Amino acid sequence: MKFTKNIVFINIAIVNLVACVAPKNEASTNFKVALLTPGPISDQSWNGGAYAGLMRIKDSLGAEVSHIQTKTPAEFEQNFRQYGANGYTLVFGHGFEFQDAASRVAPEFPKTIYITTGGTATGVNQAAMGFSFGQPSFLAGFVAGSVTKSGIVGCIGGTELPPVKASFAAFTAGVHTANPKATILVSYIGNWDDASAGKEQALAQIGQGADVIFQNADAAGLGVFQAAKQTHDVFIIGSNADQNNIAPSVTLGSVLIDLPRAFMLVAREVKSGTFKGRMIQLDTKTDVVRWVPNPSLPSAIPVNVTQRVDSIRATMLAEQFVMPPLS
Repeated sequence: MKFTKNIVFINIAIVNLVACVAPKNEASTNFKVALLTPGPISDQSWNGGAYAGLMRIKDSLGAEVSHIQTKTPAEFEQNFRQYGANGYTLVFGHGFEFQDAASRVAPEFPKTIYITTGGTATGVNQAAMGFSFGQPSFLAGFVAGSVTKSGIVGCIGGTELPPVKASFAAFTAGVHTANPKATILVSYIGNWDDASAGKEQALAQIGQGADVIFQNADAAGLGVFQAAKQTHDVFIIGSNADQNNIAPSVTLGSVLIDLPRAFMLVAREVKSGTFKGRMIQLDTKTDVVRWVPNPSLPSAIPVNVTQRVDSIRATMLAEQFVMPPLS
């Protein structure tokens, strides 16, 4: 009987110990973070990078996380509201197109922080993350203008969102800095998901003589890589994520947004209680956006061009770079 009593005593002690520890575990799971993406996270680009950011928050900050792919503005608002009602701490709407829905919903749920990656709308519990994508796009354009043999360079986007148009304008400025006589072709697929349409757009530009194409089209952009792989002497420049491994034999480099790093910067603020609603601008100096040449094709970019790119980037880091007039 004495032995049984000891077992009971030990069990009670264990229960008491668990009870003491439980609040700490519960506190960690109270940090709930959600992500809405406009497209599939399998795109190896804009949406995939955001999902990697969500996973970084989960692993590094112990957050409970959730992800939903949305298609329409009505879904944006519905899911923003649902996450607020369910007590989520932080909700990312991944794209310029989410800002209006966030502005409508955020005042209803003051304990939830809403972040859009794009746009300018802010509030007490709402922020917009802006990426100075123009700087690395300019560097990519300088490379494209330097290596093109035909003097014709292409840009292919998903849809004509302002951030995409701005990056193409900066890319064009870089091309013309290196090659003032170069011709720039710009076309939009009309969506972000149709890889077949992306391939058709790329083949059309290649048919007009383009031998370097900068794509910013998420999953649809995968078709641009497919077109380049079946065509000789055409290079692709990736965007949003490091896409150098998608088609390493034809990819000059990528204009990268380090979304996991960007998401973590905001998530740490929110978890520590230091967050303030504002416009959050992330640039080359923060190392969130950068030009990443493809290490598998070192000979594709001449040494003197690489040196010039490094020199221009140094002026960006020193905040001395002046973007040429954009057309």
